Amino acid sequence: MAITVLIPTALQSYTGNQSEVQVQAGTVGEALQAVVETYPDLRKHLYNEQGKLRSFVNVYLGEEDTRYLQGLDTPVKDGDTLMIVPSIAGGSVSVLAPEAAQQAWLDNEEILRYSRHLILPDVAMEGQLELKAAKVLCVGAGGLGAPLSLYLAAAGVGTIGLVDFDVVDLTNLQRQVLYTTPDVGRPKLQVAKERLLAMNPNISVQTYETRLTRENALEIFAEYDIIVDGTDNFATRYLVNDACVLLGKPNVYGSIFRFEGQASVFYAKEGPCYRCLYPEPPPPGLVPSCAEGGVLGVLPGIIGTIQAMETIKLILGRGEPLIGRLLLFNALKMQFRELKLRKNPHCPVCGTNPVIRELIDYEEFCGVRGEESSGPVDAIEEITPTDLKRRLDSGEDIFLLDVREPVEWQICRLDGAVLIPMNTIPARMHELDSAREIVVYCRSGKRSAQITAFLKAAGFRKVKNLQGGILQWSDEVDPTVPKY
Repeated sequence: MAITVLIPTALQSYTGNQSEVQVQAGTVGEALQAVVETYPDLRKHLYNEQGKLRSFVNVYLGEEDTRYLQGLDTPVKDGDTLMIVPSIAGGSVSVLAPEAAQQAWLDNEEILRYSRHLILPDVAMEGQLELKAAKVLCVGAGGLGAPLSLYLAAAGVGTIGLVDFDVVDLTNLQRQVLYTTPDVGRPKLQVAKERLLAMNPNISVQTYETRLTRENALEIFAEYDIIVDGTDNFATRYLVNDACVLLGKPNVYGSIFRFEGQASVFYAKEGPCYRCLYPEPPPPGLVPSCAEGGVLGVLPGIIGTIQAMETIKLILGRGEPLIGRLLLFNALKMQFRELKLRKNPHCPVCGTNPVIRELIDYEEFCGVRGEESSGPVDAIEEITPTDLKRRLDSGEDIFLLDVREPVEWQICRLDGAVLIPMNTIPARMHELDSAREIVVYCRSGKRSAQITAFLKAAGFRKVKNLQGGILQWSDEVDPTVPKY
């Protein structure tokens, strides 16, 4: 029977950039096996060393999670479509206390400002007062947080909290619409507060210029009705989820990667949480950040405004929020898909017998995880750009290995380097001469550190990582090399 298996962007580099694969199979498990037999490099990303499907990989038949059907034994029929959904981060529900809106009021300027809301039957004066009484915390003021906070401010959400500790960088401006060129180098929260209050001086903007941690999350979250997840890393995403579950608050989730996005509302009182969907994070390095993998600038605007819409629906108690549903967006196909989510009774934080009753060490949870550890990166040797430049100028025989992607190679490169993208190293390791000294580099030194550790484990003794990657090379050796 002919089955179509849809491959997410994060895994397409292991399927020859194919977004879908046609296989013959009678069950879900047979279909996945057929795919990895055709594309062997994909196997380790779907299955662990024991041959079991990894916990951060979900497989959907249509819109049903196969974990709640017959798992890998779920039968499939001719023409069925399976979707692999790895982690990348019904009915009306109101989250405000009934008396909250009773204490709010609108002056004449606000009535004029919100007039297009006030004439909407499903908002009207009552709903606008609920918006004014609401307190929403945005975790992250970047690609998702920028459009999200702008629309919440415009809508009249009374108190908006922002958590971020970064400064505006030139690379942010391609997608983070809160900021402009003169803002480069300024703290994001300082600029964001100015912009939001300039848009709507009737609201209150509270800023928390700090890294969100297990020590401060519960205290910060406690003051807010709704938490919106605009983070870009798995450690913070699990921290946000667990804190929301422990405090009984809804978590409006969004994530983006290249041309794809996800959105949902995780609210343990009414449905599943993020851990129900993804019990464990992927191994470090499997899903690149925006800085490593790129993102279409308009994509966070689309997903961020969806998060804003879901937040407003929760405040108003109108419509059907994305509780128990995962919305998938593919910008290249301009296609939305919706998958059903179910509450996992065995979830460690929101299940029947939860074992997580306080916040844990999320860096450890998402970093060093036994079989999913990225290797002894701390033990690798490094060389500084200035030392490498000196040795190259003296004529030493050093093999420069560039492990970035071809699109990055087109932007800039080091003279004499050889490009072998990170994901192809295992299959092309025979092209490397272990007798020569090898210096591995990437954009920032993170991916090259993983490859350096991998090569050392494979028996290469003369291999070093270029400290800070091509960015540090540009800073310390050759400023004509563009930074990106």
